[in-house]
Amino acid sequence: MPSYSRRDVLRSAGGAVGAAACGAGCDRGGSPPSSSGPRSPGAAPAASRTASKAAPAGALAGPRRFPGQPQQIEHGPRAGRAVALTFHGQGDPAIATAVLREAEAAGARVTVLAVGTWLEEHPEMARRILDGGHELGNHTMRHRAVCALPADEAYAEIRACADRLHRLTGHIGTWFRPSQARTATPLVARLARRAGYPHVLSYDVDSHDFEDPGPAAVRDGVLDRVRGGSVVSLHFGHAGTRAALPGILDGLHRRGLRPVTTTELMSG
Repeated sequence: MPSYSRRDVLRSAGGAVGAAACGAGCDRGGSPPSSSGPRSPGAAPAASRTASKAAPAGALAGPRRFPGQPQQIEHGPRAGRAVALTFHGQGDPAIATAVLREAEAAGARVTVLAVGTWLEEHPEMARRILDGGHELGNHTMRHRAVCALPADEAYAEIRACADRLHRLTGHIGTWFRPSQARTATPLVARLARRAGYPHVLSYDVDSHDFEDPGPAAVRDGVLDRVRGGSVVSLHFGHAGTRAALPGILDGLHRRGLRPVTTTELMSG
């Protein structure tokens, strides 16, 4: 698997800078970025056009509309055997990289909903995720309680992370998930659509790994509830999640369940 230095990613993306983020279901911290105003997601600035030429093919696969599906998606088709493992993207990049390697060794592809400030501090992770065949999406810029914010502040959180993704990869990312909330309010769902995301990605299986209950509890918490079509919520940045992942992947395999990206799950 190729690795990219911070300098490599900054050169290909046209530049990026640095900080980190949390609340219910994630980790804390972060410093305010400069706010970004509305812009059409289809209009790429010159730096982003340069990034898209150098980016892997997966980077250019942006949000898709799935006719017949609700705007807020909690799970995929139940008749199939596919499941989506989704990771909230923040925390120690060494743990994140170890999680990605473990998934790849098992032939699994995951969906990462990244916090914008995490991408500012570790821009090389955007390329690492996409080069592994995984999906990269939007989990707001600073991981504030987005559903409790006024409309303009909530939109700024969504848009700023979308802009960060666009500068790094050439697109705004594949999915949006609200920060500090399992589901989006109607207002936040509308703001996400305005920012270019036709659907909000929720989940039906919560691993509670952010509570650090231990690898066995994380593994059993997933395997006890997962079924065909499930979307599982997990987190980078927790050593227990990394330790639990081999058991989760093995348990899915034994049940004939196949971990895929969320887009592949919804396309099945």
